[in-house]
Amino acid sequence: MDPAEIAWYRVPIEKDVLRELTKRSDLKGLAQALGHLLLVLATGAGVWWTYGRLPWYLVLAAFFVHGTVTAFMGGAGAFHELCHGTPFRTRWLNEVFLRIYSFISWSNFVWFRTSHMRHHQYTTHKVLDLEVVLPGNVRVRDFLWSLAFHPVGVWGQLRTHVRIGLGILEGEWEKRIFAGDGEKFRRPLFRWARILVLGHLALGVLFALVGQWILIPIFLTPFYAGWLAFLCAVPQHLGLLPDSPDWRRSCRTVLQGPVTRFLYWQMNFHTEHHMYAAVPFHALPRLHRVIAKDCPKPNRGLLSAWKEIIGIVRRLKTEPSYVFDSYSRS
Repeated sequence: MDPAEIAWYRVPIEKDVLRELTKRSDLKGLAQALGHLLLVLATGAGVWWTYGRLPWYLVLAAFFVHGTVTAFMGGAGAFHELCHGTPFRTRWLNEVFLRIYSFISWSNFVWFRTSHMRHHQYTTHKVLDLEVVLPGNVRVRDFLWSLAFHPVGVWGQLRTHVRIGLGILEGEWEKRIFAGDGEKFRRPLFRWARILVLGHLALGVLFALVGQWILIPIFLTPFYAGWLAFLCAVPQHLGLLPDSPDWRRSCRTVLQGPVTRFLYWQMNFHTEHHMYAAVPFHALPRLHRVIAKDCPKPNRGLLSAWKEIIGIVRRLKTEPSYVFDSYSRS
């Protein structure tokens, strides 16, 4: 199916307003990207300082805070938005920060960009979008693992990077998005996977040689305490309507406070992000206000979103054909 065959509905916006909303800003991009990066470095420095100076439980607490902040550098926020190329007006700035965030978060931006383009073209349409398959499911143990460290999940992620670095593609989705026109991205895909693996190994050896072993879990293994990123990212689509040409029914907007919105790069405005993907993260709150009257009521807070998700998941267990209507929110 050609993407043009999906007659996507977008809430109409006046041209002048849309032109203003889609303006990119190096200053706002730098404030967000540098701010987030400096926060990660500060929490990492906090872990380094507590190690060997304070009791073990305070060291673990410092690691928990650092992991919580670092988890948003990946697909849950920063890396995702940088892959869209919208945070900066100057393209090379976007590409530099994309690689920095990709490296620290162990993310392959070539893979994600290629997959995510399809996700936006065919959002939650069965067979066409295998990045997100609805209605989806979530388990309590998934969240519990995100509170600490999931060894099986981490091993699978590392194995994937090594496999791709060796030039091996697996799975229907991977083979599909890197076939045809996608073949031109295979070499950059394999190259970045090698940079991830070999680069982290080299830094690990360097930290060990200088006697700074603690820097390895601080900066080279960002696979723990992803609980808040989990709570923010999972609601994007879970439990909503598949095969719909209306992003208002397949995406979920969750109103949040300034802290999570900063860490999450405003991706809580997810309906707005899909409807007008060219709008940079910093303009999404304004876009929300512009189109709010023509959208279902958003979830007010993560508690509201998760209460809704849990209700949908439970009902689907007894009614597999159940379809949630976003407009049913009171």
